[in-house]
Amino acid sequence: MELKIIDKTEDEMHLEIKGETHTLLNMLKSVLLEDIRIHTASYDMKHVSISEPILYIKTDGTDPIIVIKEAAETLVAQCEEFISVFGKAVDV
Repeated sequence: MELKIIDKTEDEMHLEIKGETHTLLNMLKSVLLEDIRIHTASYDMKHVSISEPILYIKTDGTDPIIVIKEAAETLVAQCEEFISVFGKAVDV
């Protein structure tokens, strides 16, 4: 995975996420949209095999880098919770 900030202001950012697909971008977008600091969160991927996804966010003025980092931390916590619950379920 490679990240490239295409454009950034104090409340907006376009971020290219090379090597990823709808799987990560959908999860990240969902977490971002739950954040009250986010006005808009979307991504565009012209074609999975020939283009890289571009994530776009607009915040309430909060630094977009901070918001994306916190969203990624939330995703990690959700995955860890799933691993724990799944582990208990299959041990039964």
